[in-house]
Amino acid sequence: MDDGSTQNFNSLRVQHNDALGPFKGGIRFGPGVSLDEVKALAMWMTWKTALVGVPFGGAKGGIICDPKRFSKRELEALSRGYVQQFVEYIGPDKDIPAPDMYTNAQIMAWMLDEYEKLTGHHVPGAFTGKPVELGGIRTRESATGYGGAVVVQQVARLLKMKPKSTSVAVQGFGNVGHSAAQFLFDAGYKIVALSDSQGAIYNKKGLNPAAAMTCKIEKGKIAECYFAGSVVNGSKSGVISNDELLELDVDILIPAALENQITAKNAEKIKAKAVVELANGPTTPEADKILQQKKTTVVPDVLANAGGVVASYFEWVQNSYGYYWTDEEVYDKLSDILVKAFGRVLGKSGEHKADMRTGAYLLAVGRVAKAIELRGGI
Repeated sequence: MDDGSTQNFNSLRVQHNDALGPFKGGIRFGPGVSLDEVKALAMWMTWKTALVGVPFGGAKGGIICDPKRFSKRELEALSRGYVQQFVEYIGPDKDIPAPDMYTNAQIMAWMLDEYEKLTGHHVPGAFTGKPVELGGIRTRESATGYGGAVVVQQVARLLKMKPKSTSVAVQGFGNVGHSAAQFLFDAGYKIVALSDSQGAIYNKKGLNPAAAMTCKIEKGKIAECYFAGSVVNGSKSGVISNDELLELDVDILIPAALENQITAKNAEKIKAKAVVELANGPTTPEADKILQQKKTTVVPDVLANAGGVVASYFEWVQNSYGYYWTDEEVYDKLSDILVKAFGRVLGKSGEHKADMRTGAYLLAVGRVAKAIELRGGI
């Protein structure tokens, strides 16, 4: 620590399954990080990578700490310490970590540097989500939101919705929610509601995500932005709550914030024709059953927010070859993978007369089981 004292922090790495390829999964810092949480997220990564067809298994890691209390130097020491603990278990053909909650490209840079010092050679593919200067890709931060927008467009086609007349509400205006909203806005969709943790804004005539983000940065919260002329057009705008946003009469609802937002208490009030889960686990099992009964199309998180891990795969591939693609090539390849995955999930759920979540897991678990069987494990 900066004052010369030493503190110990529990660190975790869970490797769930590598039948399809090296383990892959983020590292999160936070006081609420637990072994049970990391186990669950590692398993979830196994299904996500299998579903979209990238050659990885599932892993997850974390440090139980409060990163907001650390100085930059202390954060660097913590990051390097993590690698020192797990160096023998990670690497480009073993386990490839990435950023997650309260970690970022700078932390990946420190971790990569420590890994290379300990192993004695350059290994850019040992971590993804790195700065561009160290082999990262520019599109990594926007990839999850872009992938979500691609999935929304597939849902709109499925339900025969035209972009200009398709209303979209986005709960959560962080990196993922903002990126998804902006890509959809640019594609002609009508973004009518946006929210952060402190409230939401709604305008039935439409909102401009870029202007809303500029205002949010200036004002500190999006609820202060409902009156800004550059953000909304028309007078029917106002401040609403996050709960009210979820219950708006819109075509597509995108929960991109926290888990357990759609529950048994509010599922009956969800009016959207489709829910596209950009957050992890935003819909409880009880709510899922209610939405199925209402015939609401729900695109599960394991598919809808898979853009990030696909981009990580691209980064890993480019690091391995030392050959880098343009942003346009990355987006095109990402779109191609997610469109095909969406079609396969739709086909599997139709085959079994099941919802898309069930179809997604039938595909993912089936692929992993087949790989284990071929290896002689079953």
